[in-house]
Amino acid sequence: MPRFEPDPAVRRLGEALATLRRDRGLSQAEAGARMGMTSQGWGLYEAGRRPGLFRPDVQRRLTSALDATVEDLERQNLIQPEPDLTPAGLESRTRAFRGLVDDETVALPRLQLSNDDLRPWAASGVVLVYEPGRWPRRDQGCVIHMANGEARIRLYDRADAEALVVHGGPAGLAVEERIPRSAIREVAAVVARLER
Repeated sequence: MPRFEPDPAVRRLGEALATLRRDRGLSQAEAGARMGMTSQGWGLYEAGRRPGLFRPDVQRRLTSALDATVEDLERQNLIQPEPDLTPAGLESRTRAFRGLVDDETVALPRLQLSNDDLRPWAASGVVLVYEPGRWPRRDQGCVIHMANGEARIRLYDRADAEALVVHGGPAGLAVEERIPRSAIREVAAVVARLER
């Protein structure tokens, strides 16, 4: 039976994290200890097998443990060699969070946050790049275009037949908000986050 292979983009980001760690002379155990996790937990991030590697708050915690920045990780990710994309019996086509310098993201719409309603996921001043027509994953940022013309930026949780369930807004990330589907014109996934 073929083994699950992580998405090539996730594996590449994990390799970039491993390179940053090695450049700083740390073992997986030392890096993991700085975050309060085991070496195996850290290794799962580097192997692209632990969920959340594309979440900005996770990237911020991981790079902080290495005395680095998210931008250092992104730069390292851009110079990683392309992984071998030859399918080995079973291919996973998951949606990965795009990098900061991607030809496809240049033409996509952007919104700049003007408040800290989504902190620590994103703070005021961060520019979000979003892709219309792309549905968000759980805990991924999304731009919700309301029927009344308003645009809301939230973290997606789930949806049912009547409503979209999100977190964020003036009440903060801890409060769940249900937005009736009848009030929504379009939902678009955030595919990149640009910090100034």
